[in-house]
Amino acid sequence: MGNSSLVKQEFLRKWIRGFRKYSSQKKNMNMVERKKAIKLSADVAMASTRNETTRWSQALIANASRDGNNKVLTENILDSSSQHSEKLVRKNLMNLSPLCSKRVRSRKVLRRSRTMIHKSSKERLMTSSIAKRLKVQKRTRRLKNLLPGGEFMDDVSLVEETLDYIQSLRAQVEVMRCLVTASELFINPS
Repeated sequence: MGNSSLVKQEFLRKWIRGFRKYSSQKKNMNMVERKKAIKLSADVAMASTRNETTRWSQALIANASRDGNNKVLTENILDSSSQHSEKLVRKNLMNLSPLCSKRVRSRKVLRRSRTMIHKSSKERLMTSSIAKRLKVQKRTRRLKNLLPGGEFMDDVSLVEETLDYIQSLRAQVEVMRCLVTASELFINPS
């Protein structure tokens, strides 16, 4: 994931810029809107620090920019000119579209192979191995639903992307903890 402290600094810079932009658009935010703004700006800031090197970051940026209200925030966090960020958003949306069609094809192949296995070797399969396989498939589906863009990934990519996403979330949590600690010290100097 690169130099951890540099990633955290870049994340913090982009996160604050994004949150300021969102706050300036909506002056009177309620608690739910503020929570959404913090989460959205943190997610987009972390995804943009990955420099489009991971599918989860591309999916997160693409999902955030689909909503008209979030598009301005996404463009602001993505940096520089809106023309550059517009290209980035379009590129991320286009990168996800071929993955969708792959998914449909693989479902058809999977269905066919399941029926072939079911018909030809039903007696040879042991129930414990079937149960283990079903358990792994269920957990894989659950993981694909948790990871942004995970539903379009194969199992190997899913594991690699999940590990990278976990590292990014840890860095995000560390930055947020430091920010809370600093604000507490500022508010309550002992």
